[in-house]
Order: sequence, then structure tokens, then C-alpha cells
Amino acid sequence: MTPTDFEVRVNGVALSAVPGEPLIDVLNRSGMELPQVCYHPQLGPIQTCDTCLVEVNGELIRACGTRVSAGMSVQTETQGARHSRAAAFDKILGNHLLYCTVCDNNNGNCVVHNTTALLKVQHQVTPYHPKPYLKDESNPFYRYDPDQCILCGRCVEACQNLQVNETLSINWEDPHPRVLWDGGRPINESSCVSCGHCVSVCPCNALMEKSMLGEAGLMTDLPLPVFQQAVDFVKAAEPSIGYGPILTLSDTEAAMREQSIERTKTVCTYCGVGCSFEVWTKERHILKIEPTHGPANGVSTCIKGKFAWDHINSEERLTTPLIREGDRFRKASWDEALALIARRFTETRRQYGPDALAFIASSKCTNEEAWLMQKLARAVVGTNNMDNCSRYCQSPATMGLWRTVGYGGDSGSISDLEKAGLVIGIGTNTAESHPVLATRVKRAHKLRGQRLIVADLREHEMAQRADLFLRPNPGTDFVWLSAVTKYILDEGLEDRAFLAQWVNGLDDYRQSLERYTLAYAEEVTGISQGQLRQVAQEIVQADGTCIMWAMGVTQQCGGSETSTAISNLLLVTGNYMRPGAGSYPLRGHNNVQGASDMGAMPGFVGGYQKVEDQVVREKFQATWGVPLPENKGLDNHEMVHAIHEGTLRVMYLKGEEMAIVDSNVNYVDEAFEKLDFFVVQDMFFSRTAQFADVVLPASPSLEKDGTFTNTERRIQRLYRALDPLGESRPDWEIIQLVANALGAGWSYAHPAEIMDEIASLVPLYAGVTYERLEGFASLQWPVLPDGRDTPLLFTQGFPFPDGKARLYPAEFLPPVEVPDAQYDLHFNNGRMLEHFHEGNMTFQSAGITSKVPGTFVEISPELAAERGLDSGRYVRLISRHGAVRLRTLVTDRVQGRQLYMPMNTPDAQQAVNRLTGSHTDASTHTPAYKDTAVRMEILPDMGENPLPRINHRYGQPTPQRGVEVERKWRRSDYRFPGEDPRRTQVARHTAPELAGGDD
Repeated sequence: MTPTDFEVRVNGVALSAVPGEPLIDVLNRSGMELPQVCYHPQLGPIQTCDTCLVEVNGELIRACGTRVSAGMSVQTETQGARHSRAAAFDKILGNHLLYCTVCDNNNGNCVVHNTTALLKVQHQVTPYHPKPYLKDESNPFYRYDPDQCILCGRCVEACQNLQVNETLSINWEDPHPRVLWDGGRPINESSCVSCGHCVSVCPCNALMEKSMLGEAGLMTDLPLPVFQQAVDFVKAAEPSIGYGPILTLSDTEAAMREQSIERTKTVCTYCGVGCSFEVWTKERHILKIEPTHGPANGVSTCIKGKFAWDHINSEERLTTPLIREGDRFRKASWDEALALIARRFTETRRQYGPDALAFIASSKCTNEEAWLMQKLARAVVGTNNMDNCSRYCQSPATMGLWRTVGYGGDSGSISDLEKAGLVIGIGTNTAESHPVLATRVKRAHKLRGQRLIVADLREHEMAQRADLFLRPNPGTDFVWLSAVTKYILDEGLEDRAFLAQWVNGLDDYRQSLERYTLAYAEEVTGISQGQLRQVAQEIVQADGTCIMWAMGVTQQCGGSETSTAISNLLLVTGNYMRPGAGSYPLRGHNNVQGASDMGAMPGFVGGYQKVEDQVVREKFQATWGVPLPENKGLDNHEMVHAIHEGTLRVMYLKGEEMAIVDSNVNYVDEAFEKLDFFVVQDMFFSRTAQFADVVLPASPSLEKDGTFTNTERRIQRLYRALDPLGESRPDWEIIQLVANALGAGWSYAHPAEIMDEIASLVPLYAGVTYERLEGFASLQWPVLPDGRDTPLLFTQGFPFPDGKARLYPAEFLPPVEVPDAQYDLHFNNGRMLEHFHEGNMTFQSAGITSKVPGTFVEISPELAAERGLDSGRYVRLISRHGAVRLRTLVTDRVQGRQLYMPMNTPDAQQAVNRLTGSHTDASTHTPAYKDTAVRMEILPDMGENPLPRINHRYGQPTPQRGVEVERKWRRSDYRFPGEDPRRTQVARHTAPELAGGDD
């Protein structure tokens, strides 16, 4: 017990309690078996089912809806409590057909089934009454069966107050209540984003994944007439034999399922949030994704993490090595492919030196695989020409943080974003790029009154929800951030104590801000001085400010400068070194943080230790037994130029669609054509693979063991759920094969051995072991040798010699491609919720593709009116670097002469980067994807609207406070269990149309 804890007495036994927590949590913690159909610890009290009734000080109350207090006396086994719980559950059974043996949800975790057994129900009193509604099977991923729905409200609470998409509600006033989407629309025509929260928390089979139906049970694939006969047989038997034998049979059947269904913990393969969950598989069939208690996500998922796994078993998977012969590829054995790679690598190194070769790791692969890739480059080939996809997105954020606070990662955890008094999002479409993280901000904003400021070019969901939405001119965030910081300093609003104790460089920094007045900022950014003052006041008045930013900041010529300005602002206002505050550069890919941590970069080995540091090289040499190259290598942007110049002749690339995602891909394509030898390692025959000489078939995340490190520096294990398809292999095995073909003599038998090596050489990972990451356990770096990790950075200072942070005088680097008379439109681009990045994995999902079939360009209503455009019109966008042909979507998400194009496309000729140029952030060479000007040619062709009407963006959400159970309690047919039954008789007499209404 902590000093603030106290005790409550439950059935005469003293139990420890935390002030203000729900009584039911105390009871559950004690191991007591108490029914609780509607309660879910991650949703909080819903109070619709009345099955957790207990007596407190002689009064019958709901344990979920009662907060503990000192001196509380609780009795759970009084006759009144037991009878009332049974009566409440009996009403629930009136809404639900118990046909567990032939139900796909009979897997040991059905709350209705388990509560029936817990209460030893033999016969139900309330007869089952079906609802006058059809099943809704319109959504491609899940279905809703009103006849099985018990109206517990979990799904509504999850949608309204956890996901905060606010689509679901219950029409409590209706004679036959049911769950509604957008007030009564078919699911697939509503604002539902298919996040899966509702399905995950449903306590029965009312909401079910379609991938489960007819697949999970031994007898659940019965044809409909036979299935219905089986259900009828069960219900007919219940009055005579009771539920006991029926449940025994269903429990036996459920136990038999365990022989065929595997449940494997994994970590999501998409964005950097790092959601973890169990994947249920039956042979190679993926039954479902079940989130339970992942440290980053709990029960939350998004459409991709919950449903977009079709790529695993796609017929387009590569299953054998391929070797080019002229313009064609032929299948080859592993021995032949490896021998060819070894020969060509060796010949090139002998003739041109090791720096004629280059290596690109993947931010989609594991830490262990990134480690081996950079080890292959440095210890086997002898070059530092090594990079990963963080160069395309997050390197400027890392640079800004290195300059100021010393570590290039989130300064706290996702939970800190929930605790903050103010969250500022800059250049981040968080609800679509990092949806589960966004739910935490939306939840705090809705339920706790957290303030939200968003600065972006588009009015996306987070902008619509914001208390203050800023629309700066493109590429000018540095200016308004610096002006706000200068205003705070000029007005004496800075955190003087924090600055004096923990920060260096204030005088020089203050001088660097001299020209960034509010008037200058208004002129450059278009943001009014009043709004800038409001931002400053919000920051200094908030109880903790978190700033999160992403590609809208980093993919500019001044990305590093703006990232530095963000950290400077946080330092000036004392928003480091405490919970609920700090910097959050949101990592885009599942392991973009980890790939960089592992040293898959040209200037650093693992843990951001400089390759030019002799002490570092000697440490690695002692373990690896070979000298390391001394000078910084080429990053992936420089590699392309070096190919054109003829100094780089061979490339080995894994898990990176560089021919689509690099900027100015026309130039990149030309470079790939010039390579003497090109090895691509991927799951699919990607656009990049089309340029290769050898293509190696890799395995996705479900077919390997390893670890990922998410945006909050959280290291998590993933476990192999399936064997590799065909002759494909996990990337770490392939890299080892390549290394050994070159004579390395590596002998790793499992990724755990690779992690042991990482921990021995990388101080940030010193205490990381697979044992400490067992199951859902996780660690946030830095991890000390004894296993203690660091959820909150900088608690005792900053990682500089004097322990102090540094205010860094950055400078404004304006955009290079400002629209002019010839190229008169600003071209913006980014992600969409449904797809991931270019879409190589998500376009394998028919359900996702039905909602977003391809790419398009968003144009504003005013631009559409000016040029006579409607949604579906084909246009050609032309930049200084290339052109694309695609359809328009008229939307007020964009304004004026600004365009937006999603980066996902199944057609490489329509890729965003046909338009972007080769100019980059000055410090990191991250491409300035967001700094592009185009002109538009209107074509005569008219097509369909590129965004189908079944897309959630057309929906009309129905926000409310949650389940709003008080409306249920006001129904004339509702009676609190244990109350005088005459109340119900009166209710039925006065409102006969509600007789037998749903509970």
C-alpha cells in the first residue's frame, strides 16, 4: 500500500484500495468471481447490465459504478445481492440465443457463456424475444447481429469514448432498442472507420469478424438450414435438461478447438504506434486479431492493424528467389542466387573498393534484421554506405532533438499525451497516420478537457476537433514557432527556474529570435498576431504541453530547423523532465525508430555511436573481430547521386519500395537502371524489384521472431505465428546466408542471440533480453544493464557532459518551390487512414481497396469553381520534375490553391513522387516532399468519384457522452433488480408498447 491507499472490508476481509477507483476493480484484484457483463476495465463503468450488484452498508449498488471510500463495508453474498444479480442476467438472456456449441465465439472468452456458467443458470425465466431487424453484413470486415445483441453498450462506449469516432449509439427510447451506426445507417454507409474496437469489446457474438464466421468452431460451417436446426435443437432441450449439460457440451467443443487454433502474440506491422495483440490462426487462415492489454494500445486497433492482414497469404507473395535474364526473371534456387550475389559483391569490391557497394535496411523489419544489415555492410563488406527509410521522414526530427536535448526519440510515453494539459499537433494528420495514438488525445480532449491546438495545411479530423486550428502558409512553421517563443521571452512568461537549472545558451538563442516578431510572423505565415498570442498563453497556462509533429514538418528544406524550434519552445517553457509534457516526433513505420537505433545509418553504429569515434570502432572490433570503416558513408539520397556519377555500382536493398517512396522517382529509376548489380529483398515483386538482378523472397512479421521499437522507444517482442510461405525466409536468415556466402562465418540460431549482441554493444539497449520482453512485457530505452527502463526521459538531466540541454539558434529556410505564374499550385501529399504508405500491403486487402481503390488529388471547392471541376474529372498534374494523370476529389479539407494527394497507389505511374524534386532538408538530406509546385491540365475524361460512397468520410457521426445509460433507466419497463416489482407492473400498464422491452 502507498501512503494514500486505504482499506475496505469485503465479506469481512480487509482489501487494499486506491482512492477513487471503482469498487469492482478492488473485487477483481482480490480474485473474487463476480459477474460483470458490461464492465470492461479499459472502458470504465457503463452500468447497463446490473450483474455486478453488491451490498454496501446495507444498500444494493453496482460495484462498477461505485467509487471506493474509506470505511466502506461490502457484502457480495447476501441473498438480495445474489438474487438481484441472477435476475439481471436473466433479463440479458432474454436478448440472446445461447447456441454456444455451434457459435464461432465459443472460444473460452465469451462473457455471456461464462457468466451463465458462473451463475449456474439452469433455466432462464425471461423468454428469448428476437428483434425485428436483419443482420447488418454490409461492412467488409465484421457483421452485427441484433438478435444476439444484449445491449450492454460496450461497443458504444468504445466507439464514443475510447476510439472517439462517435459513430455508435443505442436508441434507448425505441420499443426494440438496438445499436445504431450514424443513427441508423447501414454500417458500410456510416462514419465507421472499421477500427474494430466494437468487435474487440463485444461480450458475445453480436459483433463478429467475418474471418471468424464458419471457421472457428468444429461445427460452425453448417449450411444455414442445418445450422438453424441445430440452434432450435439446443433451445428445445434447455427446458428439460437445463443449461448445465448444454454448456458442458459447448465447453468440450471449445476445448477441442484449442487443438487447431493458435493464439500468438505479435506487434503490428504498420505505423509506429506499436500496437500489440494476439493473432488467431487456424493452419494458415487468420481468424482474427485480438487486442487485449498491449502496453501501447490496450484493446485498441485501427482498420489496418485489426483487419489488413491479407498480404500474409496473398497469391502475389514471392516464394522463391528470382534471377534476371534479359528483361525476364526466372526462378532460382537459394544456392544459385547466393552464389551469384557473393560473386558480384566480391568482384565489385575487388575492382572498385567497398564503397562501391551500398546497403539499405528496412524500417518494416525487426531490430535484429536491421542490426545484421549494418553489420553486413560494415564488418563483412567494409563500407558505411548504410541507411534506412528514416531518411525519408524522421531524420530532421532526430536532428532537432540531438541539437537540443541529446536523444532523438519521444521524451515520454503515449500515456503522457493523455496526461498533458495541452497537446499541439504540427504537420501531423494524427488520426489517420497514427490512429490509435490519436484516440488517446481525442479521449483526453473529450472527457478530460485537454486543450488541443493543430497547425496544418488541411482541415483533417484533428483540425476539426481542435480548440484552435492554425493554417500557416506552406513551409513556414519555423517562423510562427519562433515568434511564439520570442513573445514568451519578451513578456517574461518563460520558465526561469527551469532555464536557470537545466538549460544553456539562452542569451545567444534570445538574440537569434530578434527578427521573429509577431508582425513578421503574421506577414510570413498568414497567422494573425492574436492567434499567435493565444498559442503562447495556452502553452504557459497549461499544466504540461506536449508537441507532436510528423512529415508536414520534417519533409521540408528546413525540417531540422523547425524540429529544433519545437524543442527550443518546449525548453523555454519548462516542458521537459516531467510527465504530461515534452516532444513527440511521431514515427511513421512500425520500426523506423528501431532501424535507426540499430545503426542502419551512414554515420552511426548501434545506439547513435559515431563511426568516426575511434573508441567506438575499437569496441565493435573487439566483438566482431574485424576493423570497421572510419568515415561516414552515403545516405540513401546521396546513394542515388553516386549511382549517376558512377562511383556507386552495387546496391542491396531490403523491404523498401524506394522506386515509389523516394523523391523524384524518375531520377531514381534512371539510377537503378545504371547499377551494375542490384539485389532486392521483399515479400512482393515490387516496383523496386523490377529493376533488380536478384530478388530474394522475404517473410512478413507473422512469419518471424524478433523485436520492434515503436515511436515511444518501446521495445516489444513478436513471435512467429506461421511458417514462411514457400521458400521465403525471415530477413535475418537471408542476411546471414548472404554474409556467410561472403565468408563471414556467422552462426546465429535465433534472433535472441542477435539481441544479446546488440545489448553488449549498444548502451541504450544494455539491459534488453528476450526473457525481459516475454509475452506482452516491454522496455523503453535507455534500458540499464539490470533491466530498469526509462519511460520518461531526462528525469535527472540531459545526456550532455554538463547534464544541461542546449537552446540552439536555428534559422528559417524558406520553401524552394514557391508557386509562380507557370506552376501556380502548391502540391501537398501524405497518408490516408485506410492504406499504409504506398500500399504494397494494404492493396492486398479487398475490403480496404473497396473503400479506397486508388489515389486522387484533393482540390478545394473554390479552385473547383474557378476551373469548372467536379469530383471524378481527370487532370494532369505537372511539376518541374514529372507528371501524373489522376482523378479529382473536391473537398473542403484543402483550401485555395493548395492540393493534396495521398501517397498510396497501386499504379507506380501515378505515384506522388513522379512530381516531387530532389531538394532536401539541408542537415539530413530528407527529401522536401512537401515543397513542390505544380500546374494542372484539365483533361476531357470524366470518371467516377475516386472516393466511393461507402467511405467513412461521407458519414455523419452522432457524438454523445457515451452509452447514456440514464436514458435506459428512464424507460418505463426498466426496473432496478431488487426493487418492488409493482413498479414494473405499473410501467407495463402505462406503457404497454414497451412490455417485454430489451434490457
